[in-house]
Amino acid sequence: MTIQVGDKLPQTTFIKATANGPEAVDSASFFAGRKVALFSVPGAFTPTCSAKHLPSFIDKADAFKSKGVDEIACTAVNDAFVLGAWSKSNAADEKITMLADGNAAFVEAIGLASDSSRFGMGKRGQRFSMLVDDGVVTQLNVEGPGEFKVSSAEHMLDTM
Repeated sequence: MTIQVGDKLPQTTFIKATANGPEAVDSASFFAGRKVALFSVPGAFTPTCSAKHLPSFIDKADAFKSKGVDEIACTAVNDAFVLGAWSKSNAADEKITMLADGNAAFVEAIGLASDSSRFGMGKRGQRFSMLVDDGVVTQLNVEGPGEFKVSSAEHMLDTM
C-alpha cells in the first residue's frame, strides 16, 4: 500500500555520509517536531536527477525556508558515499541533507519502490516529493514513469 497524505512515516533507518564516516539516521527522530521537504530520486548521477531534480531544490532552498520548511532532504537507493559525492559535485552540502536508503527499506515501507532491472539498476525508489510535518505526510507528489513534473521544487512550492 502506498503512503498517503495524512499518514505517519514508518520507522526506518537512513545512512548519512559524515566526516567521521557513515552515520545512521533514525527516521522518527529526523522528522520529529519539524517540517521537512523530502524528495526521492531514482539514482544519484543519473541524467534527470542531476540536471533537473536536485538543482530545483538547491535553487529554491531559500524559498522553502521562507515557507517554514526546516530542512530539505533527498533520498535515493544509493549508498551514503555515492550520495555524499553527488552532493559535493553539485555544491548541495549546505542546502540539502542526503539520506541514503541503500537497501530500499524506506521506499518499500512507503510503497514507492520500483524495479529498474531492465536498465541494470535493480530495485530503486520512484521519483517523488513530499512535505512531512512532525512525521506526518502533508503533501505527496509521485511522478509517472519517466516523468519529471510534480516532484520538482517549483511544484511543491506552488502547492504549499
